[in-house]
Amino acid sequence: MHYIASFLLDALVGNSSPSTKDIKKILDSVGIEVDDDRLNKVISELNEKNIEDVITQGVGKLASVPAAGGSVTVSAAPGSAAPTASSSPRRSKGEERLEEGRVQRVR
Repeated sequence: MHYIASFLLDALVGNSSPSTKDIKKILDSVGIEVDDDRLNKVISELNEKNIEDVITQGVGKLASVPAAGGSVTVSAAPGSAAPTASSSPRRSKGEERLEEGRVQRVR
């Protein structure tokens, strides 16, 4: 995932054809060791493809993947009540949550 995310990040800032060197620079900046074989595979698969099309296809594929722990994520319908505190998953210390349009850190 690191390789794909770095490729997409570089493409997002305007580099339509990120190279191995570009991706390594991004990963090195955050301390991630690079496996050259895997990186070359990602680059060969993604180069010369329309990034927006790749993202659209990926979103479609992710829709069929079950959520972690077997739980199902369901969006609330517009106008429906927000979940109550008792129905919210328990958060660990330091975890962020979105409340009333702003991010808050749980203490």
